[in-house]
Amino acid sequence: MSSLKGDFGRGLIVVGPVLVTLVLLYILYSFIARFTPAVLINADVLGVFLPGVNEFVLAQLAAVLRVLTFVALLCLAMYGIGQTTDTTTGEVLEGIVDYLANRVPLIRVIYNASKTATETALGAGDTLQTPVRLETWNGLRMTAFKTGRTTTDGRVLLFLPTSPNITTGFVLEVSPEEITELDETVEEALTRVVSAGFGDADRAEADIDELSLSVVGEMEIERGPPKK
Repeated sequence: MSSLKGDFGRGLIVVGPVLVTLVLLYILYSFIARFTPAVLINADVLGVFLPGVNEFVLAQLAAVLRVLTFVALLCLAMYGIGQTTDTTTGEVLEGIVDYLANRVPLIRVIYNASKTATETALGAGDTLQTPVRLETWNGLRMTAFKTGRTTTDGRVLLFLPTSPNITTGFVLEVSPEEITELDETVEEALTRVVSAGFGDADRAEADIDELSLSVVGEMEIERGPPKK
């Protein structure tokens, strides 16, 4: 019975995220397909270029084309806005948006939370820098990230994210000698935090295998060839 539950659990771990991703993509696709206007791309317009095709197929194809067009335009708009923010005008406009959003109580909470989450998830390479290991209390060590900023008394500002939700956490002021930089990238450290520590399983197994091979190799070298 335990073997059956274990196999079912492992299968659920593999299939579950895939199903959740597909459901979310379907919901997003359905929303965009209904949101985009069907004035330019509809079944009647496609019927001119694809005569003889079933009307239902034309309607579904038109919905797909509307979604692709919307996504393409959205990507172009975000790219253009991103290019604009690098200029002085873009910085001024961003400051105005921040100012207006922070004047409304409810909008302020949603805006700041979504902005922080986006900056942490998508802009990790810019907002979070070198991952470090920090010993907190009683020998307990935690993974944190340098923010690139220091206090007036020379302490390093660290961001200590929670697991598995990295959009929340703590800002710590730590002396430089109390932290140890890790020999890994920001993405690798974030993967470990987001996966609640399971993201290092493959790496740990590889290290164990490499260690075993090294030990076996050393034993064979010390033992030498068999005596005749």
